[in-house]
Amino acid sequence: MGVEAAEHETPMLLSQATESYEIKRTGTLWTAVAHIITGVIGSGVLSLAWSMAQLGWIAGPLAMLVFAAITLVSVFLLSNCYRSPDPEYGPRRSTSYLEAVDFRLGKKNAWLCGLFVQVNLYGVGIAYTVTSAISMRAIQKSNCYHREGHGAACNYGDTLYMLIFGATQLILSQIPDFHNIQWLSIVAAIMSFSYSSIGLALGFAKVLEDRHVKGSITGVSASSTADKAWSVSQALGDIAFAYPYSLILLEIQDTLKSPPPENKTMKKASTIAVLVTTFFYLCCGGFGYAAFGQDTPGNLLTGFGFYEPYWLVDLANACIVLHLIGGYQVYSQPLFASIEKWFAGRWPNSRFVNDHFTLRLSLLPALELNMFRLCFRTAYVISTTGIAMIFPYFNQVIGLLGALGFWPLTIYFPVEMHVKRKKIEAWTTEWIMLRVFSIICLSVTLFALIGSTEGLISAKLS
Repeated sequence: MGVEAAEHETPMLLSQATESYEIKRTGTLWTAVAHIITGVIGSGVLSLAWSMAQLGWIAGPLAMLVFAAITLVSVFLLSNCYRSPDPEYGPRRSTSYLEAVDFRLGKKNAWLCGLFVQVNLYGVGIAYTVTSAISMRAIQKSNCYHREGHGAACNYGDTLYMLIFGATQLILSQIPDFHNIQWLSIVAAIMSFSYSSIGLALGFAKVLEDRHVKGSITGVSASSTADKAWSVSQALGDIAFAYPYSLILLEIQDTLKSPPPENKTMKKASTIAVLVTTFFYLCCGGFGYAAFGQDTPGNLLTGFGFYEPYWLVDLANACIVLHLIGGYQVYSQPLFASIEKWFAGRWPNSRFVNDHFTLRLSLLPALELNMFRLCFRTAYVISTTGIAMIFPYFNQVIGLLGALGFWPLTIYFPVEMHVKRKKIEAWTTEWIMLRVFSIICLSVTLFALIGSTEGLISAKLS
């Protein structure tokens, strides 16, 4: 089945055949690292101290290291699927996760994968909206506590801040495609380093101030075994959300110049990025748990374990907001591109879908607009903002999204594409090892999914 034919039959698939121009690929190792860090170090880092608290001093760090290793295995397998038939010099490119699945595994798998991909990308938009609003509210609360005292009733809602974040994304979402947001990705990566470093420093300073490392081997105690199981499963979901970036890997790889071969550059970039993020995750999670122990907040920088210096807490939360503004686009642009290209292929003669016009405003650069893009992306941003307002529960949303996307997108499809690409025969040693790896990850995912769903329902009902 040809790629061009598949595009007209299978929705939400990127097709290189529809491109009427040659994309100039100028990305390097370090722009790839910046893109990855922007996509990975997001709202997930803020929940890791809480996750560490649920798992304890042994299981917590071990879980983070295991998820880091699994992520690297996954991205190494997936990066070899960018070119074909040869992973380094093959003439055919798969420029998105969905296109790779369609080419390697066929139309049925592409439909199933498309469902998981779009739900996951959409869910990240919701999570980032929730987290940004919580951080903006935390700045207001921090200033209130500084003025009125730590015991003051500084209670504020999230709605206004979600609307502000949504309005910002309405504008940024009109950026045409992923190749035009490298500058946004680099700024967002700098912001992620900034607030991660501040969170690490505040936790470390509190441990030094208290002269005592809090926490235990078994983690936070619970009123019953069932409650402990739910909290552990939700913690695993939060960690699962914090690491994988399979969905955007091939889009990032498609920005890289060659030589050297893109898959080699991508593997180096992934190794650097995962090592850096794991270091920050262990430090932020570890120092946060060491500082607060049994009372570790669900969100390290907005749960108000830290009150002073208030300006530093404000700065950290401002960095979070700026990072999530960029991160929202990093995850949304692939979804925008896949849906818009399918519509363009399905209705090639529609002026509403395909015609572009230029908007020129004084003192601003000219902006190329398309009516379908304008309407679709506006509706998308409005919907993610609306759902975030209905379910503004940070840890529960993060855990549910991590559990939903981890096994199918990070494990199952990359493993199946690797088996198909290398033509690995059934019941060989490599085949058995890959199947055992997949089944173990599936079991962890189901456990995390059940616990996170229970947590979200309980939060909504309470």
